[in-house]
Amino acid sequence: MQLDFHYYATYCAAYLAGHPHEDSLRIAYCAQFVDCCSRTYLAKISGPQNAATTQLQLELMDSGSDPVSLQNITRIWASFHFLPGDLSATRKWCTRRYLMKYRLICNTNSKLLVDTVELARGKGLEATGLAMHVLADTWAHRFFAGTPSFVINNTNYDFYEIIPSEEGYKERLVRFNHNPASPDDPSKGIYTNSLYQSDENSVMNLGHGRAGHFPDYGFARYRYMPAWGGYTQILKDNPSDYMNAFCQMVYAMQCLRQEGALFEVDKYAEETVRPWADEIERILLIRQTDASADWKALAERISGCDIPDFDMNAYNAEYTGADKKDRSSTVLGRFIDAAVAQKSMVTNRIFKSGNLLAGFSKEMIRKAGVNIDD
Repeated sequence: MQLDFHYYATYCAAYLAGHPHEDSLRIAYCAQFVDCCSRTYLAKISGPQNAATTQLQLELMDSGSDPVSLQNITRIWASFHFLPGDLSATRKWCTRRYLMKYRLICNTNSKLLVDTVELARGKGLEATGLAMHVLADTWAHRFFAGTPSFVINNTNYDFYEIIPSEEGYKERLVRFNHNPASPDDPSKGIYTNSLYQSDENSVMNLGHGRAGHFPDYGFARYRYMPAWGGYTQILKDNPSDYMNAFCQMVYAMQCLRQEGALFEVDKYAEETVRPWADEIERILLIRQTDASADWKALAERISGCDIPDFDMNAYNAEYTGADKKDRSSTVLGRFIDAAVAQKSMVTNRIFKSGNLLAGFSKEMIRKAGVNIDD
């Protein structure tokens, strides 16, 4: 997903869940900030490097393909953007190495999602916003994995967009190019993706890079045949999935606001959202690469308040101006604490499942008397 959903749509969801305007803005800021908090940014504000929730392209290009570098990548992308759907999944006739990667495929309504939402309980608005980013991404990024893998994440020529037409729907072969300066063109079905690399562990095969930004668009409906699926067709319907993501965010935040209301999978606040459902569906169906203006207009209609544009540096001065002992009480300080907790929790769950692709968890390493930073 992109800024339009992580910031503006998350604001709408927070407000409908019962949060007042200012709190909704804070939640929305932190949801979008997950896509901004890189090691480069943290170095700029003298923050802890282990709180990184994303990696810039240059950071990824500088990363090696050795086991430690791959574990660093997996800790970030599996924890915040491609939450594994089933860490105990089984697969016949495959190697253990392949099975470990297969178990990291992102999916919705997982045990890890319950852990993610409940981890945010009582931790403040910042932790709530971070959890909403993770939740929303499970819908956009399902069927891709947050670890470099040609076998899991590669897409081939059999990749078709499903487009509404007067006769119902028509299919059009998606044309991918590799020029980052070339904007995506939904009208012509041309989208930018990562370069083809047959190396299993190339960063070009991380997440949905081989499908470019296309899976992040609310209007996207498509079918493709990933290798992990036995070359059977996978269908993705983002308008439907994104509506589920929105309703699930509202439900999750309602649970977090109510003491004793534990978050459960496959539940959605459809009744709360119903008065705005037609407008949300309209926005999701528009074939545009950035729906921020439409979501912002809806947010201002729902709350009656002005919604400022997202500014990733909005809380820098508060954090850098605070004494080190007081930084944990700032917005960025609370976000950093939430990020470290989420990464540690997911890494620990992956490690305990017998999977070393994310490395050793902090909890297990500390029991052995060794400290690690990430």
